[in-house]
Amino acid sequence: MVRARTMWPSQPGALRTRPLPREAAASYLTRLAGTYQLTAAQLLDGLDIATTGTFAAPPATDIHLSAEAAHRLSAFTRIPPAHLTRALARQPPPPSIGMTHTAIARWHAVPPAVQPLPACTACTIRRSPHQAAPAWIHPGPDSPRIMMCARHQQASSDSRHPAPLDIRSVPDLTPPRPTARRATTASLNWASTITTRWYDHQQHLHQRWLTRLDRLTNANPHLSPGPASPALTCRNLITYPETLTLATALDRLSPHPLTRAQQTAFLRHLADRLRLPRLAPAGHDLLWHRLNAR
Repeated sequence: MVRARTMWPSQPGALRTRPLPREAAASYLTRLAGTYQLTAAQLLDGLDIATTGTFAAPPATDIHLSAEAAHRLSAFTRIPPAHLTRALARQPPPPSIGMTHTAIARWHAVPPAVQPLPACTACTIRRSPHQAAPAWIHPGPDSPRIMMCARHQQASSDSRHPAPLDIRSVPDLTPPRPTARRATTASLNWASTITTRWYDHQQHLHQRWLTRLDRLTNANPHLSPGPASPALTCRNLITYPETLTLATALDRLSPHPLTRAQQTAFLRHLADRLRLPRLAPAGHDLLWHRLNAR
């Protein structure tokens, strides 16, 4: 039986498959192995990296690498260890791997709520020019679970999407320029919870969001109805612009209790930012809870 390592070119990493920023390690290993027409297991075996755990295609699994295993991967790809570590989004390995001096790796399952999202196909091809393989990346820290490529007009918001979505038909999803000030994580969490409730209960912005959903499904035939319908899997993406707008507004609230006049002024300002004629939330609306949460 011919070992996998004998199938490689004489120069390590000659095909130069580069990781995407925040790419899942399992995704990168799968793309890198595919460049040489190998499986991820064959690639690791060829680098003399012992593996444990059960592999499943990304994004269902990821992999922890020991320091020695990461060093061997770096040497093969000719990517400096510091650059490789920064690019691959990963949690620190468990002590059983992180403290060892041998080259070992462990596959582990990734819960659906924190699975990476499909990356922009155009960006992926640029970093893997010899094979157009899918890639999976993690959203940035302290930000909504959205992958947005304004340059190529692709986006993802759910790991159940088999590929990123074409958003050219929904231009309002990509603002012309980012806001100068990023909202805090607490404000983003509040805003996401509020807009999710509005979406689920068809409040305030229902018609606008319904129009976006129709445009997205028409432009992306691979979105099929079922248990994970587009209305659910695209929710975070559809509400994304308003979530950011609301988070920015909430982040600027005074830490002191607001008077009734100040609450009214805030709602008028928010309605203007959301391009609504008026905003009159009911008493049970989560927005009221946030305005009175001090």
